[in-house]
Amino acid sequence: MSDKTIFRLIMLVSFVIFGAVIVLNKKILPIPAVTPAFVHKLPKLNALLNGTCFCLLLLSLYFIRQKNIVAHKKINITAFILSSMFLLSYVTYHWLIPAEAIYPKDSPVRPYYLAILISHIVLAAIVLPLVLMSFHRGFQLNVEKHKKLVHWAYPIWLYVTFTGVVVYWMISPFYPVG
Repeated sequence: MSDKTIFRLIMLVSFVIFGAVIVLNKKILPIPAVTPAFVHKLPKLNALLNGTCFCLLLLSLYFIRQKNIVAHKKINITAFILSSMFLLSYVTYHWLIPAEAIYPKDSPVRPYYLAILISHIVLAAIVLPLVLMSFHRGFQLNVEKHKKLVHWAYPIWLYVTFTGVVVYWMISPFYPVG
């Protein structure tokens, strides 16, 4: 496939995923009458997956600086798989949970929570096509283009994985009890 086709495919996948997240958060799809018990465990799983990806991304940077390309590649593939698992878990949770957790409006911490949450969401949407394109360039062994993309993708992905854990930590006391 040509680079143009790959780029279009990556953008299509990114927009479909972003659209699915928006639809799920609007509760347009039917929700089961009884929420499966496992659903209430998904936010903690999501935080664990994000935290693990954060650590893996730091390891990835270490290994590439050590010129250990094999370890770098394996760790990035693992981080990508775990991020994909996060996305599936996140979508499942937001589809099946009837009521979203809401940070208390009277909390003095709420503006900080919202700032972190909004930056997390916006950057998560931006980083997906960057990561996909970075992987494509890496697998093509197009090192120069891979480096240029990773220059932007890496710090954003690192921020998104870290703030995913922070958002969970801040909102977890307010999750609906299952």
